[in-house]
Amino acid sequence: MTAQSLSRRYCDDAVSNSLDIARDTFTWLVTGPDPVSLNGRLFPGLPDRLIPLDEVRDRLLARRCPQQTRDAVWAHLVLRARTEGATWTVAAVGMALPALTSVAARLSDRFAGDPADVHAEVLSGFLSALSTIDLRRPRVMLRLRWAAYRSGYDALADALDGPTPVAPGFRSTPPHTPWGHPDLVLARAVADGVLTQTEAALIGATRLEGVPVADWAAHHGAGEWAVYKTRKRAEFRLAEYLRDGVAETDPSDALTDQVANAIALSRLAAPARRLPRSSLSVSVAEVDAAKKVRARVSKTEPKSGVQGCGISPLATRPSEVPQCA
Repeated sequence: MTAQSLSRRYCDDAVSNSLDIARDTFTWLVTGPDPVSLNGRLFPGLPDRLIPLDEVRDRLLARRCPQQTRDAVWAHLVLRARTEGATWTVAAVGMALPALTSVAARLSDRFAGDPADVHAEVLSGFLSALSTIDLRRPRVMLRLRWAAYRSGYDALADALDGPTPVAPGFRSTPPHTPWGHPDLVLARAVADGVLTQTEAALIGATRLEGVPVADWAAHHGAGEWAVYKTRKRAEFRLAEYLRDGVAETDPSDALTDQVANAIALSRLAAPARRLPRSSLSVSVAEVDAAKKVRARVSKTEPKSGVQGCGISPLATRPSEVPQCA
């Protein structure tokens, strides 16, 4: 199999875009015994004969071709495309294919989407300019080229501003909001100096993961009530931080609300520790029982003998010194 047949097979397998179709059509125009031609006698610098358009194109692309000749040929092509259309419109596109192909390749070089869309917009911009371009000004082809470039560039900018195209099938997609983990909010508070790492770990374990405070305290070798107090002070600072700082910076952050609600709901659900209050109603039996207890503790009956109670007072001891007679 020859290289030419391989190239032909590759081109057949590839998806043709608008510029490929224009190239194939232009090739048909200049192939055969009667190709579409220009009379070289009408243009300075060209041979005095009928010149096929593909040869005219090669002569215009040569460096030594005068700008006056280029403008004259292009003005003639544009006028015939406007008046006759069809064949001469395709002829103008075929003559401009080197410039259009360069523009399309430059715009679609790093475009992740279908380059055929960019190629189509480049060709569309060129065809639109054929009917509006001023032929009295010089550099007709250069201005047609820039019209094609602007059209392709605008289409490329719109495509880049749109959503990224994704192939069908199984794929990774962005998670539904809220994504991430509430620990990220605690880590942000640690980074901002609101919490220490220990306080963040305490709140995350006991509030978000449901670890009992007693278990956390025992695991870290701390007193249970000391841990309660530490968490209460840390949660107060964290609540102010979430309310005044992060909420104003990013009000749409659902993780912030999740952590704040976890703290608030946990506080509401925690039972209040109160000292037992004595009843205002006292029964007679309770009074009698109290009296009996006092009776057993402090005996005051005459025969108790406690602290000299219940016995007769001692007789007055005789004086150590005998009384005088």
